[in-house]
Amino acid sequence: MSTTTEASTAATGRQLTMSRAIVEAVAHEMRENPEVFLMGEDVAEYGGIFSSATGLLDQFGPDRVMNVPISETAYIGAAVGAAQAGMRPIAELMFVDFFGVAMDQIYNNMAKNTYMSGGAVSVPMVLTAGVGGGYNDAGQHSQTLYGTFAHLPGMKVVVPSNAYDAKGLMHSAIRSNDPVVYLFHKRLMGLGWMPSPPGPKTAVPEEDYTIPFGKAAVVREGGDATVVTLGIHVQRALDAAEELRSAGAGEVEVIDLRSLVPLDSATVVESVRKTGRLLVVDEDYRSFGVTGEVIARTAEGALDSLRAVRRLALPDVPIPYARPLENEVIPGTADISTALRSLLS
Repeated sequence: MSTTTEASTAATGRQLTMSRAIVEAVAHEMRENPEVFLMGEDVAEYGGIFSSATGLLDQFGPDRVMNVPISETAYIGAAVGAAQAGMRPIAELMFVDFFGVAMDQIYNNMAKNTYMSGGAVSVPMVLTAGVGGGYNDAGQHSQTLYGTFAHLPGMKVVVPSNAYDAKGLMHSAIRSNDPVVYLFHKRLMGLGWMPSPPGPKTAVPEEDYTIPFGKAAVVREGGDATVVTLGIHVQRALDAAEELRSAGAGEVEVIDLRSLVPLDSATVVESVRKTGRLLVVDEDYRSFGVTGEVIARTAEGALDSLRAVRRLALPDVPIPYARPLENEVIPGTADISTALRSLLS
């Protein structure tokens, strides 16, 4: 086992999509630990509809890579029980929107059983799910819901934005003795039928490595404004920052949170003390969500440095099916650029 940082990418020219990086981490952990297994809808022969399990059935067989009935309550409950019995299950929700039918198992069992047992049991399991819109799947298959899980104590919540982080965070998630919610954006996975932006495909070391939870990454340095975001909007924020630089409008620092629980407030506060301006961008809903939490924590830690603050998130409406309406509600690169120009002015 090795623990590395982003500097390790300089040692390899191998490029992976985010889906391949996730599969590589899961396969490594399954080889190293016979107690690790994967269960979910269409994860076996199909390899997961977002290619999150491609090839794992051939390597490990149906006893460790299991398709399940369309009953999220049943199989997430089974995963909780297996984890409490000493195994390390990975349970995949095909779409994060489906968490509602298994909320009792997720929040009243997975998240709470260690506390309710006075520490007598642990629940070392990973709950994975595809999140995000941008491909016209309407209001029941297009949400992110990061904030919902982050709001409920007892679970770690991680959201990778690129292949390097996806692999390292998955290693950390499977090895964690606490339940981890691991959310991957569909448009970052590198699927042929759902093209990704170029940024998520990165150099990824062949050896295993971990990325600690609660450590944000400054993915672009700048002195005029700070953008804090996660998931696919890291890529969009980088594009917007480059657009402003090319136009001579300012140098923007971009912070990728990588995990929401725990949340690295210190890195954000340090950046805002330098830039004085903060824009928080998220694909989750605007009210009572990630944007408000990040702004509140930054104000608590750096109010004297804040000269201007904005937030950009999904309005409080169901995500539309029609492409023009979906594009209207989900923040894009142009929206980030506009918000930054307003912030800088």
